[in-house]
Amino acid sequence: MKVTKDDVDIRMEIPGAVVRQRTNFGSAAEYSDISGEYFTLAEGVDTTPLFEGLEGDECQCPHWGFVLQGRITTTDAQGQQETVGTNDLFYWPPGHNVRVEDDAEIIMFSPQREHSEVIDHMIGKVSG
Repeated sequence: MKVTKDDVDIRMEIPGAVVRQRTNFGSAAEYSDISGEYFTLAEGVDTTPLFEGLEGDECQCPHWGFVLQGRITTTDAQGQQETVGTNDLFYWPPGHNVRVEDDAEIIMFSPQREHSEVIDHMIGKVSG
């Protein structure tokens, strides 16, 4: 699920401040600690080989985030694709792969334990 900045509802606007809020943007109720993450990704990065060996060969961790710059396409288990770009808020549910279309910087919030396991798996893949 992605939402462009202009599509996030303005809840309050006063001189010097605009408050936008998108409610019901995924649930973290079944998870405990959340980690804040900053990713710098080069065009062409594809997580498909890095996620091999995970359930469904996909990241099974949900993420909530914001694209500072660039463009990223996710593909889910059914083959559906969604592209997020600069200034988009996003929610990536469990069961996805990621391909970077244009150099990107993103901020994500993820369940800490679950995403640490995915990151450790990727580190293992890269280090052999």
